[in-house]
Amino acid sequence: MNEQHFKEQPLKEEILNILRVLSSNSGLTQRDLSSHMGISLGKTNYLLKSLVRDGLLKIRNFASGDQKLKKISYVLTNKGFKAQLRLTYHYLKIKEKEYLVLKKEVEEVSQEAKSNNEIEV
Repeated sequence: MNEQHFKEQPLKEEILNILRVLSSNSGLTQRDLSSHMGISLGKTNYLLKSLVRDGLLKIRNFASGDQKLKKISYVLTNKGFKAQLRLTYHYLKIKEKEYLVLKKEVEEVSQEAKSNNEIEV
């Protein structure tokens, strides 16, 4: 998700959600993250790999003793924090537009109902 990718692609809520969750809890496993977000483990793995590849996340491996499986921690980079802020801004702008459209529709329906004496709003 390089800078140009964010501009060209529609907002990806999953990416924003991953960045949000990991900014507050980098110790989650992929399975925990997948469960928390309600998406498949495969999709979670794919998104995490792309975020690491694009420099938004760093992987930190840690394991104690002779564990065969390494524990992995995902940490947001400075670029990741900036992307999170930018995505949050764009997400909020989209939601604001949706709200204004719905508000206008409610006002129009209310006016129509008042003019037809159907209901009092």
